[in-house]
Amino acid sequence: MNVALIPVRGGSKSIPLKNIKEIAGKPLVYWTAKAANDCKSIDKVFIATDSIEIKEVVEEFGLQKVCVIGRSDDTASDTASTETVMIEFSSQYEYDNIVLIQATSPLLTSEDIERGFRIFAEKNTDSVLSVVRQKRFHWKMDENGMAIPTNYDYLSRPRRQEFEGYMVENGAFYITSREAFEISRSRISGNIRICEMDEMTYFEIDEPSDWIIIEELLKRRNRTVEGKYSLHNMKVPKIKMFLTDCDGCLTDGGMYYTENGDEVKKFNTLDGMGFKMLKERGILTGIITGEKRELNYRRAKKLGVDIYEEGIQDKLRVVKELCNKYNIDVKNVAYVGDDINDLEVVKTVGFGCSVANGMDEVKSVAAYVSNVNGGSGAVREIINKIIRYN
Repeated sequence: MNVALIPVRGGSKSIPLKNIKEIAGKPLVYWTAKAANDCKSIDKVFIATDSIEIKEVVEEFGLQKVCVIGRSDDTASDTASTETVMIEFSSQYEYDNIVLIQATSPLLTSEDIERGFRIFAEKNTDSVLSVVRQKRFHWKMDENGMAIPTNYDYLSRPRRQEFEGYMVENGAFYITSREAFEISRSRISGNIRICEMDEMTYFEIDEPSDWIIIEELLKRRNRTVEGKYSLHNMKVPKIKMFLTDCDGCLTDGGMYYTENGDEVKKFNTLDGMGFKMLKERGILTGIITGEKRELNYRRAKKLGVDIYEEGIQDKLRVVKELCNKYNIDVKNVAYVGDDINDLEVVKTVGFGCSVANGMDEVKSVAAYVSNVNGGSGAVREIINKIIRYN
């Protein structure tokens, strides 16, 4: 089993409670927690903290793989090394390989960690650490106070494009096995390989000035990824009707059967409360599904939705009919879908959304994509956004 460990503590000398201070619209620790959560090679993400406040904030993320655990005062002191947290963790939890991730590196992505694990799988590899390539000329002072170059010949200065540069730890992540760690008590040991990351990830948050730089880099990256649909720069329309697909949105999309052949589905209680919150605000709610299943109908009845349409192939037609029936403009409709038969609706309504495990074609046109998968509170997350921006 591969696990991620993200140590965060409440005490911080330079920036008080920096691990949950908002940066680019999210608490700092969210960015690395999300990267680890989305990495397919990681089975479980442990965030170790001594702070109740941090614990409460992290639990609100709703990230499926993330679990908040405690850490002792000894490991959370100003003088304690990160290895002490790892030692404490290893004495209490089972794992095969561990990736240590530092919350002060919010530019880390799940793809970076995934590449790290691919490198870790190479033959004769005991550890992997993340680095960035730097192309700066270094000097030092000798015993006589004279300057001496350390990584180039100043009489034959290379052009930047011809200079290979050197590798610098960026502190983003370190991967090692349990066996290697228990022998060395170090985050890296034995035969070590490197995983090169983008040069902008050179920055870590240690001082207030770092915060300003990294926040701007995060905003630029998010604009590139989310484009015009980012909730940081868009206005959510006034929602009067909320509709969602069922399987893959209200459920995890799995098909479970008992020994007797009975079908079982996994719903999430968080979504149920979300529907109640919408109804209390006078917003129509409904489910439009392509299937005809008694389980789906029973769930819809328990949720108390105003609309339940099943066996629907042309969902956009039904949505338009509902708009006519209730005299609601299609731009005042929110819809959550995950698959191709939801695509046209997501593109047409005022606030078309998808879930983290939705099809790429649907997510690419969605105004908002949830941070968690369907069946894990994704619909509730979207409802929270609607209520916030409504």
